[in-house]
Amino acid sequence: MIEMIERLKKMKREHQVIFAVVVGFAVISFWRGVWGLLNLYLFPGNVELSFWSSIVMGLGVLVVTHYATKELV
Repeated sequence: MIEMIERLKKMKREHQVIFAVVVGFAVISFWRGVWGLLNLYLFPGNVELSFWSSIVMGLGVLVVTHYATKELV
């Protein structure tokens, strides 16, 4: 991990920006696909319930991972 950060620091500024845009696009695309699939298969007949369930699950994951990362520090 530290090696990767050092390599990023050594990159030209233009390459850092391009890298950040590509990684950002990849992350957004991944989560768009995950939430899209949840909306299709979680509660296909009830879009509102699917949205609320996705929000609750997302918040649950954030809470659990927050406590897990707090223990690591």
